[in-house]
Amino acid sequence: MAEKQTSTELDPRWQSVVARDAEADGSFVFAVKTTGIYCRPSCPSRRAKPTNVTFYDTPAEAEAAGYRACQRCNPNGHSSAEANAEIIAEACRLIEASDKTPKLDDLARRIGMSPFYFHRQFKAITGLTPKQWASAHQASKIRTGLADQTESVTGVIYSAGFNTNSRFYERSDDVIGMTPTAYRNGGADTDIRFAMAQSSLGAILVAQSLRGICAISLGDDPEQLLRDLQDRFPKANLIGGDEAFEAHIAQVVGFIEAPQIGLDLPLDIRGTAFQKRVWQALRQIPPGRTASYTDIAREIGEPNSVRAVARACGANKIAVAVPCHRVVRNDGALSGYRWGVERKRALLEKEALA
Repeated sequence: MAEKQTSTELDPRWQSVVARDAEADGSFVFAVKTTGIYCRPSCPSRRAKPTNVTFYDTPAEAEAAGYRACQRCNPNGHSSAEANAEIIAEACRLIEASDKTPKLDDLARRIGMSPFYFHRQFKAITGLTPKQWASAHQASKIRTGLADQTESVTGVIYSAGFNTNSRFYERSDDVIGMTPTAYRNGGADTDIRFAMAQSSLGAILVAQSLRGICAISLGDDPEQLLRDLQDRFPKANLIGGDEAFEAHIAQVVGFIEAPQIGLDLPLDIRGTAFQKRVWQALRQIPPGRTASYTDIAREIGEPNSVRAVARACGANKIAVAVPCHRVVRNDGALSGYRWGVERKRALLEKEALA
């Protein structure tokens, strides 16, 4: 005969404790009678017997009942994951404020971590190494500077932290995907291949630069999608895709109709360093799951940047491959989507059934 469940096991909060669910942190704490300690739901310590567990809505209530805070999960403050995220966010700010790319050892010393641990945490939280983050920030400064027609190309290069023109031009393709003159001239003399198709979501356009997929657009009017691409790269050489390239659009259509097959394409993601952090976090959300803008802000170590996260999602130009459709409001409601809320709903419904 099956054992009768305790009142603790019948409480929905117990499942959060069993799963060590970090998303439940802050909504309640649980106290253990045999140790006199209270913890956050995600505490990694050995799980207590449910008969010894009592739930409290706040740490203050647990302390009023005579319990003390767990030193391992720190339920009355930041978790180790939250603390690390804030530290890495500070490291990002140090990189962005520096005229030259700081050395790894110097950065690690300034934020109080060993170089190895710092490098590992930085990559885990941002999706980039410190060096890659610095390069992304340089690229952002270059793009911003080139957009100002009053600035000379040489001045922009030096302001972004490059010591010589030659050093930048050696890396210009990696930094902005083309020469600075071509970028300033709207992509002049650069080749961008594209193809269009139809799916259950309407028209789809996929465009690719030499570095990878730079646009996946959805809409009702194929001609409008093409006009939008022309507006984005007004002086580029737009080339209709050949049979080999059209295999990419077949992958995108196949992924939309059957999300379980996955989508693995080389991407040319162009944006600010902050946007890239957001987009990297979006790519970590598995099909069939969603996250709130608050979740993403917390994930990248910028809990007060919820609106900036929403703007970054809105600026994403690579649909489905950078899955901004998986971001919802805190209450689970669907918010705006660059390609229409109904398409967002359809994508989520397909992924939920996969």
